[in-house]
Amino acid sequence: MRVLGVDPGLTRCGVGVVEGVPGRPCTLVAYHVVRTDPADELPTRLLHLDRALTDLVAEHRPEAVAVERVFSQHNVRTVMGTAQASGIAVLAGARAGLPVQTYTPSEVKAAVTGSGQADKRQMTVMVTRLLRLAEPPKPADAADALALAICHVWRGGTRSRLAAATERVRRGGAR
Repeated sequence: MRVLGVDPGLTRCGVGVVEGVPGRPCTLVAYHVVRTDPADELPTRLLHLDRALTDLVAEHRPEAVAVERVFSQHNVRTVMGTAQASGIAVLAGARAGLPVQTYTPSEVKAAVTGSGQADKRQMTVMVTRLLRLAEPPKPADAADALALAICHVWRGGTRSRLAAATERVRRGGAR
């Protein structure tokens, strides 16, 4: 399974692509950081992010997209920018007809490090180790995006199969 993970941000949006199967190490395909200029108007920044994510989905042809779920922070301005970037990421996946799953930061941390309380350094160390990289992906936004993709490979595949089975039962055909 090839998954494109997105760590949404309006100034820096991390994108990571991995391939793998549940229970086995994933393989790095690529990672990117899409940047927008804080001096630009919001519509221009969102349009740039939309075009970049759409291009990355077309280039890497993932089977699914995993996006970090926006959580409440004290800085409302930061939350708004992150939420807007998240919406663009979800839209890019949906527009391509891909399943899109969101994960909380603690879900990703637990999947990748075994602890939902892991810090950024621990996450980067584990992503580097799990993908067998010579050096850590930089900046941290890229490592976070790769962690999202790994999380989806390991947890999302199972989640998707359960959802599909539930839907078949709901429709009356438990195959």
